Amino acid sequence: MSIDHELLALDLIARTEQAVEVVAHLAVDSQVTFGIDDIVDAVERALPAGYPAPTAGGTTRRDVITQMAQKILSGEMYEQA
Repeated sequence: MSIDHELLALDLIARTEQAVEVVAHLAVDSQVTFGIDDIVDAVERALPAGYPAPTAGGTTRRDVITQMAQKILSGEMYEQA
């Protein structure tokens, strides 16, 4: 079975955006400060069993989600190239 890496990346971005929104609302509602690790944990908990992980190099799925979350929060994800 072949993995479409572009679709996988788009799916993971969408899941990370959703987690950022949920954690941000929770932070506002509860007056509790959350960090990037909380967002990453939320994404990973919501992933279905067998969700693909990077297979090249030493980069983990957690590393990828962390980078995505940081870029979403900074706005870098949405800057025009």
